[in-house]
Amino acid sequence: MKRILTLAAALLLMLPLSAQWLRQPTPNDTLRSTRTLPDGKVLFQIYAPEAHSVSVTGDLSWDKPVRFEKAENGVWKGVCDGLGEGVFRYSFVVDGVRVQDPKAPLSAEQASLLTVGEGYVKDVPHGAVAQRYYYSKNLGEMRRLHVWTPAGYEKSNKKLPVLYLIHGGGDNDASWPGVGAAGWILDNLLAEGKMVPMIVVMPNGTIPVQNEVIPFAEDMVSSIIPFIEAQYNVRADKAHRAVAGLSMGGMETMEVAFNHPEMFSYVWVLSSSLMPGLDPAAESARLRVKENAAKMNRGFKALVFTQGGPTDIAYKNCENTRAQLTKDGLRFDYMENAQAGHSWTTWRADLKTLVPTLFR
Repeated sequence: MKRILTLAAALLLMLPLSAQWLRQPTPNDTLRSTRTLPDGKVLFQIYAPEAHSVSVTGDLSWDKPVRFEKAENGVWKGVCDGLGEGVFRYSFVVDGVRVQDPKAPLSAEQASLLTVGEGYVKDVPHGAVAQRYYYSKNLGEMRRLHVWTPAGYEKSNKKLPVLYLIHGGGDNDASWPGVGAAGWILDNLLAEGKMVPMIVVMPNGTIPVQNEVIPFAEDMVSSIIPFIEAQYNVRADKAHRAVAGLSMGGMETMEVAFNHPEMFSYVWVLSSSLMPGLDPAAESARLRVKENAAKMNRGFKALVFTQGGPTDIAYKNCENTRAQLTKDGLRFDYMENAQAGHSWTTWRADLKTLVPTLFR
């Protein structure tokens, strides 16, 4: 039977077994908040088991209000008629309070950000962060990614190396340049002379896993890298490519780098492990680690695993992963750069520490 799950859901398995009881599955885990029905009508859904009333507002027909009914599982459903084709703004109204759709694909970009202390925006030359769209050959759809280019890139003819930097579960390609502060961190490192000028590509790693195959790895190799190397002035060889990812993105990083060691010289796996809930030995064998260990040991200029200290929810899984990879002959470095658990505080610190080591 075809089994489809998301790496974001798989990430929940990173919790120690003793802690898994703290979170019970809910209908919200797999809920699709909007769905276009065969007759052209649109179904709106939101999980609000304690709510007394739900409605939807936005660019909808005022003369045809959407009426919601609450199911026994706590999901409110309403059908909208007469929208036609196009792009429409909408918000849910729950007990009189207007709320953004928490299940919308771009919901992570709507989060409020709090800066405590100095922050990262300083009076230095700033690069540019661009949204770019490319066609994914293996997925058969248009997808988005973000690209940071250093200050002065537009007027330079110099070919630059590339770091491919992947977010974690529940986020998207706007997360590293947003809450991850990647652009500002890179601006500061470059202004301080602590890093080699490079391009940093932040793709969208949120793709459903199909039959235990991670389509993102194929998307990276067949679509993302060719797109970047066709559109940007970069050095298109192994010595000048790096790939890194946090949590879910760390799993995707291993899928990409271990299956294509001929393509990358630098690999970082941040707060992650082999697929949680599965036998590390079987996962390592699937990725042909023992078979290719000698090749990767020669070819990777740096393979680094990091954790956010013992409170990182991936800590034990990463320990098991490192033990298995060591048993299979793979060499790597390990770092606990920040004792901040499974958090953006840890991953921003990792970025600030590791970027200066690239392409030296």
